[in-house]
Amino acid sequence: MDNINLFISNIFFFVRTCSILPECSLIFGLVLILGIDLLDRQVDVILFYKISLIFLSISLIILICQWKFDSIQIVYENIQIINFTNIFRLSILVCSALSVSISVDYIRCTKTALAEFLSFTLAACSGGMFLCCANDLVTIYVALECLSLSSYLMSGYTKRDIRSNEATMKFFLMGGASSSFLLYGFSLLYSLSGGRIQLDVIAHELSSQRSIVSSICVAFILAGLAFKLSLVPFHQWTPDVYEGVSPTPVVASLSVTPKVAALALFARLLGIIFPYLSNEWHMAVGILATLSMILGNLIAVTQVSMKRMLAYSSISQIGYIMIGMLAADSGNSYASVITYTFIYILMNLGTFARITSFGLRTGTDNIRDYAGLYMKDPVLTFSPVLRSSSLGGIPPPSGFFGKLYLFWHGWKAGSYPSVPVALVTSVISIYYYSKIIKLMFTGKNEGNGTSTISIQNSLVYLSISKNSIEIAMTIRALASILSGISIDPIIGITRNTLF
Repeated sequence: MDNINLFISNIFFFVRTCSILPECSLIFGLVLILGIDLLDRQVDVILFYKISLIFLSISLIILICQWKFDSIQIVYENIQIINFTNIFRLSILVCSALSVSISVDYIRCTKTALAEFLSFTLAACSGGMFLCCANDLVTIYVALECLSLSSYLMSGYTKRDIRSNEATMKFFLMGGASSSFLLYGFSLLYSLSGGRIQLDVIAHELSSQRSIVSSICVAFILAGLAFKLSLVPFHQWTPDVYEGVSPTPVVASLSVTPKVAALALFARLLGIIFPYLSNEWHMAVGILATLSMILGNLIAVTQVSMKRMLAYSSISQIGYIMIGMLAADSGNSYASVITYTFIYILMNLGTFARITSFGLRTGTDNIRDYAGLYMKDPVLTFSPVLRSSSLGGIPPPSGFFGKLYLFWHGWKAGSYPSVPVALVTSVISIYYYSKIIKLMFTGKNEGNGTSTISIQNSLVYLSISKNSIEIAMTIRALASILSGISIDPIIGITRNTLF
């Protein structure tokens, strides 16, 4: 009995202290899914769905168990585990779990391969988690490419769709160009620091240097990160990929997971290595954020496709988050950024759950086809009303209070040009989200082609009338309201967890 207790305690100690065990769990789940799919092509998709959720849950439990314990560094100085990185790793796990939860009904109805989608999702999740805690240039680049390549493959998931192939090619070419910018910036860092690759060592070596080469290095790194974050003018891939990629769950995953990982990389790279050049990169990021808020919201007003509108809306949302990142020099600022990012995950994935359900029933994502939806499906109308108002910044949902904290800390940090622009563009976003809400309640569907598609998909409609997507939409809508009402304790808990 003593030996059994000792064995169990050793296992528990290993789980608590092995720093990369959550990522290893995801990799094992990925290999298991691929192995089962290769051995038996006739396996029910529900099995893959359960396996992916089980390993995502295991990874989440392990990460929570490790939170208050010092981790053992498996690779010396290559991985840094702190509370800041753990919060972003947790956010990426939540992104992946929610993306998987809205995919199963889509896969079953469209008869596409679930194993491929889950494999790409788990690979992107593990790459993003490694990216959050990587502490040297080589590990950062390898983790970033793991995340990026998985995203490229995921965007080309429907191989026989011409529009999807075109969007994937644009995404791949522009992503390769952005990676080359980032890699060139890393090479300049390597040379300036005398051949060092650890971030803290590079920061120490560069603290006494200030040259034009350092500014060029910052410019190339910013360009590479701006592409991953979809900041203007590096945003061109976003609307094409959102609209061109047919499977909506794929778009939902691409809309959150890479951006959360890029935010963590942005904070660690520029915050650790270039604090002495903060004025230069703060000004550049402020300009990019302002352009993103203006262009994203103005173009979103004119869109007729729901996916394309959300693409431009996501560009403006990243602009809002960048205001908080510029002010992220204290616990309150970082807490407001992380809280709003988590709120954005819930809002965005909930919205894509709505689009997935509506697209399965009608075969379209055109905004005008949402006219009169309240009379046809009150459940499908209820949750979008709450999430759309939250994305637009209408109280009491959480988006309003999240933006309030972001803008307040940005103003205190001296982002005087960006904050008024953010307030004005938030009003513009309220207009186009309110227009959709009004259309669902008062609009009349003229039936231009949609009814024919609906008849063809009538069997699908019956099979998904009460499914997991609707449950997920309702839960996320209620979470949006509750998190808005209790935003103060949430920010306080986040701040106390960080520091």
